[in-house]
Amino acid sequence: MNLDHIASSIPDATLSRRSFLATAAAGGAFMLSLSLPLGKSEAASPEGFAPNAFIRIGRDGQVALTMPYVEMGQGTYTSVPMLIAEELDVSLKQVRLEHAPPNEKIYANPLLGVQATGNSNAMRGAWKPMREAGATARSMLVAAAAKRWAVDPESCRTQDGEVVHPQTNRRLTYGELAAEAAKLPVPKAVALKPAADFKLIGTPAKRLDGPGKVNGTAVYGIDVRPPGLKVATLVQSPVFGGRVKSVDDAEAKAVKGVRQIVRLDDAVAVVADHMGAAKKGLAALKIEWDDGPNAGLATADIARELEQATLRSGPVAQNLGDADKAMAGAATKVEAIYQVPFLAHATMEPMNCTVHLRKDECEIWIGNQAIARVQAMAAKAAGLPAEKVIVHNHLIGGGFGRRLDADGAVRAVEIAKHVDGPVKVVWTREEDIQQAMYRPYWFDRISAGLDDKGMPVAWKNRFAGSSVIARWLPPAFKDGLDPDTTEGAIDLVYNLPNFHVEYVRVEPPGIPTAFWRSVGPSHNVFVTESFIDELAAAAKQDAVAYRRALLDKSPRAKAVLDLAAEKAGWGQALPKGSGRGISLQFSFGSYMAHVAEVEVSKDGAVRVRRVICAVDCGTVVNPNTVQAQIQSGIVFGTTAALYGEITLKNGRVEQGNFDTYQILRINEAPAIEVHVVKSTEPPGGMGETGTSAIVPAIANAIFAATGKRLRKMPIDTSVLKSA
Repeated sequence: MNLDHIASSIPDATLSRRSFLATAAAGGAFMLSLSLPLGKSEAASPEGFAPNAFIRIGRDGQVALTMPYVEMGQGTYTSVPMLIAEELDVSLKQVRLEHAPPNEKIYANPLLGVQATGNSNAMRGAWKPMREAGATARSMLVAAAAKRWAVDPESCRTQDGEVVHPQTNRRLTYGELAAEAAKLPVPKAVALKPAADFKLIGTPAKRLDGPGKVNGTAVYGIDVRPPGLKVATLVQSPVFGGRVKSVDDAEAKAVKGVRQIVRLDDAVAVVADHMGAAKKGLAALKIEWDDGPNAGLATADIARELEQATLRSGPVAQNLGDADKAMAGAATKVEAIYQVPFLAHATMEPMNCTVHLRKDECEIWIGNQAIARVQAMAAKAAGLPAEKVIVHNHLIGGGFGRRLDADGAVRAVEIAKHVDGPVKVVWTREEDIQQAMYRPYWFDRISAGLDDKGMPVAWKNRFAGSSVIARWLPPAFKDGLDPDTTEGAIDLVYNLPNFHVEYVRVEPPGIPTAFWRSVGPSHNVFVTESFIDELAAAAKQDAVAYRRALLDKSPRAKAVLDLAAEKAGWGQALPKGSGRGISLQFSFGSYMAHVAEVEVSKDGAVRVRRVICAVDCGTVVNPNTVQAQIQSGIVFGTTAALYGEITLKNGRVEQGNFDTYQILRINEAPAIEVHVVKSTEPPGGMGETGTSAIVPAIANAIFAATGKRLRKMPIDTSVLKSA
């Protein structure tokens, strides 16, 4: 995604990449506040920053970091503290994390301009500002020690949370210096450590959130239990846009533990002492629905609408040269149609939110990727000003983009209006899948012209589908385009001199769309990397060699392509029915190549045996996290390739649980190898890159094994059956 494009779209966003730093004394503690650059500066006085401090060092030397990002399994709560600890010269054990409260001006991601964790950019956004915060704090602590000792600050050193004066062997802990450091002026500029001096960055650090998750002390949104808590679960209209016609709740009220039934316009909730009673009460409800205007909607209807949309022109996402002229003179033409389906997130922690709505205040406990958005939308639902809505954020048991939206919090507030005291609203798995917000369905009409040597001289792609950005962040949707929807379809690593891509926005009726792990690239990389494979086949050339010939302008892309091919043993023989497929991408600021080895049985079943990944993601902060993220993304994307599909029939989502929305099982997981290219470039994104790269690698491997080209996901095993 073009982050600068998004940031520049947001009103009053001044993205200079500079941090405003200030200190304030509070109870003898040294508080360093880092304001990410959004909106008008509030750096007029130190006091203005103290309530929103990022770093706080107490008398005990403990470093408290108010974390502007959220942890949903991706390792952010270890990697971001590593940046602070590196420049501050403390161990990770000395850093304690606190969830940031909602505050767009202080805690906004500097690359997005909004307070959100997504788009694989937590490390990209934190890389410079957090290091500057640590370096500034260290500089001020050194200055405080030097002043006390009456020595030159240049003669002092820092290590393990202490300032040391080697000549006299004197030392003071950061805790002992905190109050004095807080009174010193903030330096206008600080030098950051060169990579050669890194002690933490680049080393495999153990997860800070690991012990709590193992011993059960970690608190997720679903774990909170304020005094007097009741638990609710709900059923919403099975057709989006439908309404409740009538409810017979007599049997539900008779269930032991059920306290009340809450009827809303389009949903019914059962409030009980515990989840078991709430579910029994829900099952006992007799509800008649008015399905509304989308009652007859089917997936095929949406697909036809998208297909028709690609027959008309749309806004031009990128144009190079003259593709029409080059196509007319091409020796060979290749055309294809690609489709990808709606997908659900199916996170392990189902949707949940706890709300205590009082007369003039609302308190919320949740795990969400965009906490300020939760506050704003909950305030609107509650009829309160935003400052009267207190939001406590927690660890998230899987986000994948689903928790960038606040619909779950809004629904919980609507229910809480009818409940005396706090109520925890938990969605069942069926509700979580059937009433979700989905990765969009996309339809591509793509073509290319080849010269007499089989090399591309023209490339044209027109695709249609929903724009999540247009709904979620309207200012970033400009002239019919947004950078998320087009990432992976434009600015390709290949040398394609005549290149034309159009996007036609079509919002499907009856099904809401949302961010999904790798979002736009999850669609576009599948199409572009499958199609470049088609061109190689049409030219009767090796898939790796064909790509390499087009990479003169991108040495980093060529390096990961070569590394993946080498480690995979590209070109070596495989058993009959097996094949290797390659994919290459530059997405989320990282270069990545995947080689997938698949086996296709006579009945068409596909088994992904091995995946080799080569990645250049710039400077690696925590190698453990990089490897884990790639492994996770590969499993997530392999699930989508083999099984992932949400379908509609009579306006209803047909999938309801993991029996019908299948997830890759442990025994199906491929062997995964990760090879990282050493780099001194700033970090690239890692949370989503593996997901978008794996699907075309699998599809291309199936072609290598069977000679059958798959242009629609998920894989249709019936077309792969041996004759």
